[in-house]
Amino acid sequence: MHSIKSALIDAVEALAAISDSALLDAEVLLCHVLYKERSYLRAWPDKLLEPEQLEQFWALIERRRQGMPVAYLIGRREFWSRDFHVSPDVLIPRPDTELLVELGLEFIPPDKPFKLIDLGTGSGIIAITLAAERPHAQVIAADFSPAALEIAKHNAQRHHITNVRFYQSDWFDDVPDTQFDLVISNPPYIAEGDSHLQEGDVRFEPQTALVAAQQGLRDIEIIADRARDHLKPQGHLLIEHGYNQQHQVQTIFKGLGYDKVRTYQDLSGQPRVTYGQWNK
Repeated sequence: MHSIKSALIDAVEALAAISDSALLDAEVLLCHVLYKERSYLRAWPDKLLEPEQLEQFWALIERRRQGMPVAYLIGRREFWSRDFHVSPDVLIPRPDTELLVELGLEFIPPDKPFKLIDLGTGSGIIAITLAAERPHAQVIAADFSPAALEIAKHNAQRHHITNVRFYQSDWFDDVPDTQFDLVISNPPYIAEGDSHLQEGDVRFEPQTALVAAQQGLRDIEIIADRARDHLKPQGHLLIEHGYNQQHQVQTIFKGLGYDKVRTYQDLSGQPRVTYGQWNK
């Protein structure tokens, strides 16, 4: 029989070669098996595991050892202090994207009507978070993937969000509404053949949500171009992009006639989100 402590020691040894956070990974996976918080592991290190618990734990450790992201193994990831269901059909929420939400909230009044669209919503983290924080806003979440939309709808239901509507759409193609105060998106922006696509969690994430043509800029250009027909006067455009794409994205925005173009840095100090205002 293995105790919690001995199981974690063995798991950390098994994961050390493939993970920089082997102990955290092991603890999260064991908590998932036990339906407990991490504090429980520290409070009861000598508690013996049942054989089926140990078997389930080691099955998860083996999949993690093969590289499968922890978020996919347990089916969830926290974002903006909320728990979101995730699967290999959607990107894993990342802290970088909290900047996009933070900036979006600055433009949405807390007590007045406001209409916005989240393009390429994936698991729905952006649309649902904005809708939860600004209940007077009318939010549309669009994604080309039916599987991603099902996950986003599930996440809206689990957080009791009622001011989001979901549409399967290739960007704006099948969205009935035409005029928005804000267009916001975390689109694919990694260049085809980028070496990062063969590293870490990205290997298991949907490539269609990661990779774009024209050195990763094609979808950003499409969104910025077409948003001009869907933004109200003085409407706002916010797009997340790669850390090394600041100048190209600003050039795209300015070339399409956006005003007040500027780029914001994420928590790591990397250029991550570019803004433009449509005044035509």
